[in-house]
Amino acid sequence: MNRPSLAPFLNDRRVWLLLLAAALAIVLGFVAIPDQAAIVFVSKAGFWFVLLAFALFLQAWWQTCGAEIRALRWRTLDGTSVAVIAVGGTILLVHETFGFKIVMDEIMLLGTSMSMHLDKTVLTPVRGNDIQGTFVILDGLMDKRPLFFPFLASLLHDLAGYRPANVFILNGALTFVFLGLVNATGRLLAGRAAGWLGVALFAGLPLLAHNATGGGFELLNLVMIVATMLLGARFAEQRDPPSLTAFCFSALLLAQVRYESVIWLLPVTLLVLWVWRREGRAILSWPVIFAPLLMIHYPLQHRIFDLRVSAWELGSKPGSTTPFALSYVPENISHALNYFFGKAAEQPNSLVLSVLGLLAAPFFALLVVKRLRALAPEPPVVVATTFFALGFAVQFALLMGYFYGQFDDIVIRRLSLPTQLGLVIAVLAVLPQFTKVVAVRGLLVVATFGLLARSVPSMAAHAYSQEYLPGKETAWRREFIAEQPRHDYLVIDNDSILWIAHKISATPVFQAKGPRRAAIAFLMRNRAFSDVFVFQRYNVDPDTGRQTVRDGDDLGPEFVLETFREERLQTLTVTRLSRLKEIKEGAVSLTTPDPVLHAVPKDRAEIDRLRRAYLENFVKMLP
Repeated sequence: MNRPSLAPFLNDRRVWLLLLAAALAIVLGFVAIPDQAAIVFVSKAGFWFVLLAFALFLQAWWQTCGAEIRALRWRTLDGTSVAVIAVGGTILLVHETFGFKIVMDEIMLLGTSMSMHLDKTVLTPVRGNDIQGTFVILDGLMDKRPLFFPFLASLLHDLAGYRPANVFILNGALTFVFLGLVNATGRLLAGRAAGWLGVALFAGLPLLAHNATGGGFELLNLVMIVATMLLGARFAEQRDPPSLTAFCFSALLLAQVRYESVIWLLPVTLLVLWVWRREGRAILSWPVIFAPLLMIHYPLQHRIFDLRVSAWELGSKPGSTTPFALSYVPENISHALNYFFGKAAEQPNSLVLSVLGLLAAPFFALLVVKRLRALAPEPPVVVATTFFALGFAVQFALLMGYFYGQFDDIVIRRLSLPTQLGLVIAVLAVLPQFTKVVAVRGLLVVATFGLLARSVPSMAAHAYSQEYLPGKETAWRREFIAEQPRHDYLVIDNDSILWIAHKISATPVFQAKGPRRAAIAFLMRNRAFSDVFVFQRYNVDPDTGRQTVRDGDDLGPEFVLETFREERLQTLTVTRLSRLKEIKEGAVSLTTPDPVLHAVPKDRAEIDRLRRAYLENFVKMLP
């Protein structure tokens, strides 16, 4: 067989422009811009880069799918499939309370969406205060988390008004979108009932329910993986510029959901090159040619890992000295098996999905190897699934070599969701190799039985999440916020971003007892806040019952506290909110109002001058 000639590609100016744009993006993203300037650039321009990529994606998606969408009629819809998706999504959403499940990730994402909404900058607010009825972000820091999820949340804020609960609405909607995409994938791979099987397998996954009712980016990551794969199948079928543009920009947005999601650019690139090779020409559009330049903010934001060694969080696992190493693989494989086959009370897994997926995985791998040798006759969805199987394999291998890639850890197990998506796709992909009707119906019965007998009770009890104290403390604080008729109080809390994201003035403990102590004393003297509260956690000695404040929460004896509310959210810990009564320096109270009476000037201009001076000083004193 004759090898395809490279001449059509080498003679195409657009190919050279694409390579030039890619080279320029590499230089700008990795070499030309200094570290500090890179962070400032992402802060100022990151929102607009994502907005432009998202707008180009929507335009291309409509160009390639719009005719089919316009042709849809209610009477032609598959009512049974719609009902299956609706029931599956409802099961995932009704058994857990909506709230922030993985606190640090989700609160940081919410804070970033807040700054994107208020002033279109990429910052997580660390200082924010209510100034005469208007909440203003005074200072922030660049977060390491990619931008697409907070960007979508900020658009929802723009449409519906800023509310922290908007992230739950977003994830709730994405749950149904994801199940719809899984249904479409199963239908294309193995028929109508296979789509229902895919929905049933995911509806019976408690870990998916846990994230569907949270404020994180895991649902969006799953949606974008499946959506990009299906758009890849469309491109393999239509092979025109609009389908290519939709496919490529979906991939660019997917790369900006989670840190490791950039690996999906590998199967996308391979699929595009395969189609070009089959066509004997480069299919390109102007948006795709300049697409690499719309990704330069991604490596620039990644500089945070160089500027802040703590960004890798190696300290969370004592003894870990490097983020990735082959030595982590055996232990991580053991933890993965413990997650997949752990007890329902301990792990939010689905035994049916684990067994079927791990049985199907080796058969799927053999199919991929077989098809790569002769892929041309296969249907477009099989072509896309084959290339994306490489992405699932690389993603799993990457996590197994990660120092914190332990799927049974309460914080890390959400990282297993793409792997479990790959297992479901493996099941759906191998079904046509068997007697399709019998196999699908039998597995559908098994999946439904597992859903009712094991998954629903597990989701209803959600015992697997009770050990995560930060999540329970966040829910406890949000209950307190909801009960307050006014939000004109100040909170001293090391998790100050939580309060600021709810438009409540807050400052961390180290600031309150350090550089901002005099400012807080000034604000208390002037009754700038209706109250000042302090959040602390106390550890309880099981032998003596003695309570000791957690490291980093102690304000010191100068801060006089009065317990306002406390609760044992977990054994041997007490979670407490106290009211700050006064701040002392020795025997002198710094927060007692000045008893001296000062004469009020009679001149109106002098009064206005003093008022402006006081307001300027007040703003400087805000925590």
